[in-house]
Amino acid sequence: MSISASQVKELREMSGVGMMECKKALVETNGDLQQALDLLRANSSLKAEKKASRVAADGAVKVAKTASYVSLVEINSETDFAAKDVQFKDFTSAVADHLASSQIDSIEVLNEAFDALRQTLIQSIGENIQLRRLSTLTISDGGSIGSYIHSDGRLAALVSLNVDNQDLAKDIAMHVSATSPSCLTSDDMDPELLAREKAIYIAQAEESGKEAAIMEKMVEGKVKRFLSEVTLVSQAFVKNPDQSIQQLLDDNNASIIDFVRFKVGEGIEVEVKDFATEVAEQLKK
Repeated sequence: MSISASQVKELREMSGVGMMECKKALVETNGDLQQALDLLRANSSLKAEKKASRVAADGAVKVAKTASYVSLVEINSETDFAAKDVQFKDFTSAVADHLASSQIDSIEVLNEAFDALRQTLIQSIGENIQLRRLSTLTISDGGSIGSYIHSDGRLAALVSLNVDNQDLAKDIAMHVSATSPSCLTSDDMDPELLAREKAIYIAQAEESGKEAAIMEKMVEGKVKRFLSEVTLVSQAFVKNPDQSIQQLLDDNNASIIDFVRFKVGEGIEVEVKDFATEVAEQLKK
């Protein structure tokens, strides 16, 4: 049976699936548009399940702002090419719009709301798409939340203050994006992380062969320097290195309630293959 270009175009608009897949479905169903759509939907679910096991470490971050809360979400694709696709961008915008109209604190709830649209996008783009993580901060009474998104759309941060000072909150959010602090204060430091760092410093001090009292001071100095580098309030402000974040806060009679930083793909293990290996694997298939 001959399938017209107009039929393929109509099915493409209805399903969001590629032209060749649409034509194949129409051929299999003898040009029946509804049957072809049902076939594509069935195949899309199967293909989406297979693609869902693939690593998605690229993508974008989006910020949704309201008068009472601000949300930060990471949405992943497998490649930078897909992340730049207009369909992927439309999807991320739809997620941000939804977050701006409904306060959601759970990534599971957000995933449930967008599962059908996500699977359609997977079928259309041909890559695994994931809503990976979400953080929603509520604006305190008399407080403010500043946000910063890097120009590439892959790095962002939110900072919640106890005072209404958007400029200050945004400046500190930019600082958080640049420095990636581990915690707000030294009291918030992960004890296991601190213990591992201290063990390294002790081993380094013992190699020096110095007296015990001197080695102890060496370790204390390195621990103090480590905490100043990874603790937000102790860090030197990126816009004024002569001033710490704590000094900046004190000058503005402010304190930080909470902060969050997302960088696309951080913490995801990606298998790196050379080009020759990839070609060899494709030839085997």
